[in-house]
Amino acid sequence: MLILIISSLRTLVVFVAVLTSSSLAAEIVLTEKQADWPLYGHRHDNQRFSPLTQINTDNVTQLKLAWRYQTGKTATFQTSPIVIDGIMYLTTPFNDVIALEADSGKEIWRYRHQLKSSNFCCGPANRGPAVANGKVYTVTIDARFIALDQYTGAVIWDKAISDTDAGKGEVLAPLLGVKELSGARQIGQTGYTANLAPQVYGDKVFIGITGAGYGLHLSLENGGKQILSVGGLSGGGHGLRGFLVAYDANSGEEIWRWYSVAENNWQGEWREKTAYGVALNRDIPAEKQANEKYSDTWRYGGGSIWTTPAIDTELELIYIGTGNPSPQMDDSTRPGDNLYTVSLVALDLNTGKLRWYYQQVPHDRWGYDVASPPVLFDLQQNGKTIKAVGQASKLGWFFIHNRETGELIRKSEPFIKQDNLFARPNQDGVRIVPGTLGAASWSPVAYHPQLHTVYIAGIYQPSLFFSRKLTPSPGMPWESYTFFRQSNEADWGVFTAIDTSTGKIRWQQHIDDPMVGGALVTGGGLVFTGEGNGYFNAYDAAGGNKLWHYKSEYGVNAPPITFMLHNKQYIAVAAGGNKLFGFKTGDEILVFGLD
Repeated sequence: MLILIISSLRTLVVFVAVLTSSSLAAEIVLTEKQADWPLYGHRHDNQRFSPLTQINTDNVTQLKLAWRYQTGKTATFQTSPIVIDGIMYLTTPFNDVIALEADSGKEIWRYRHQLKSSNFCCGPANRGPAVANGKVYTVTIDARFIALDQYTGAVIWDKAISDTDAGKGEVLAPLLGVKELSGARQIGQTGYTANLAPQVYGDKVFIGITGAGYGLHLSLENGGKQILSVGGLSGGGHGLRGFLVAYDANSGEEIWRWYSVAENNWQGEWREKTAYGVALNRDIPAEKQANEKYSDTWRYGGGSIWTTPAIDTELELIYIGTGNPSPQMDDSTRPGDNLYTVSLVALDLNTGKLRWYYQQVPHDRWGYDVASPPVLFDLQQNGKTIKAVGQASKLGWFFIHNRETGELIRKSEPFIKQDNLFARPNQDGVRIVPGTLGAASWSPVAYHPQLHTVYIAGIYQPSLFFSRKLTPSPGMPWESYTFFRQSNEADWGVFTAIDTSTGKIRWQQHIDDPMVGGALVTGGGLVFTGEGNGYFNAYDAAGGNKLWHYKSEYGVNAPPITFMLHNKQYIAVAAGGNKLFGFKTGDEILVFGLD
């Protein structure tokens, strides 16, 4: 017996159960096997589904705060913790990494990141670590790839992913006379950075670069409320080229790199409609004329990779979403379809070779990045099981594809009300929904495999879409500027359950504020998500009734997770708000268990 008990007390518990009660053994073996939250999306499929049932629709009203941990880093907080063998690993804004006892919150070790550059484009947030091979892997806003010892936090390597000083960042100076932007404060611009949670499989770690074609982000005050404007300048050579890179998980050496902007055939087929039949309102003759001058804009063509890929380990394919082309929104100097931006992409896991792509918006002018992480599931259709991949788009549809071929199987009913989709900007501003923030941001969805239902954190925010000519001058060569600006209308969020078998909305909850952060669904019949006003909610996954909530001082704008330790199930989430959305920032990890 002593020979068998070699790994941990948890192994002993399972072994003793086998000796004493066969029925108890079956329950505990299943629980122990699936007790952790080992990957960003729980598994490589990114479903964010846990089979744990201890917390369920019957007892969720008894859920209480078990412990909280304050990181000391008050800023936009987006981490999705990892829990393995009773240890919770998390990242903070500005890229610290912390290991805690998962049942008490007691700190075990902390890595404090020293930024090597202050030139980061897109805020301080990080979306979480990956843990495998005795290492904790993380990326940083100064474009570093770091591996730490899983048990001590000691640095194993610290490598540059790319040069943070590469390319040109947009500046506010040429827009100082634009009345709609009066009093604007610059809060972002193009520049290489990294903030996703790495994906790890076998001997590889996969990382995407962001900030390529981020555009000019401005904050304005309107009636005491901070609103957002996003846009781009043409003719100034702004932009960088996005990529996904695979590293050796043991040495940190690069294995392959795939660029999300095509070097050859960047212009594509000059599509007048999307692949699903919606007119794009393009001026193709003008684009083809501009192509004579700007045929090489692929060199800084954008295509950031914002969120964690999904992996089909049988097909050996990795699925990613790509961001907008560059310049953002202003299209006058980037003619063509701008492949492979704003696309769902499947790559060979071992070589990085392109297997297929599906471009949601050719020649994107609206910033409709494929940002929410892809999710893999099986779809029953005509008596057959189809391996599917889904993605919650900024357009307001949930797209479902055959994950072997990329063929579109269906797009859902829109989960927000769309208005003037793909309208061209003008001098006076065209009202468009989805607007500045899209219909679904980077927030990961959750998928319930028994209910065949996906849960999406959505956004309704009307925006005005402007385009203005500029007068080039020495040192300011820009010819035009195109920008979204939030309208003065009310905005809100929608939390939507969609039946993937039909694409129909199963239920929907109206939320006071635009939603960002993501969802978790469990075998206990519950789906969890947070709000910018500090509410953290549990809904009946089948019917949509709100069953429980907790009120934090800060916005709950990060993806929840669940795990079991010492036969007790916990729910955990970061509460630290989101500055870009105007939600109160903080620094807490909140962990809940049954009273």
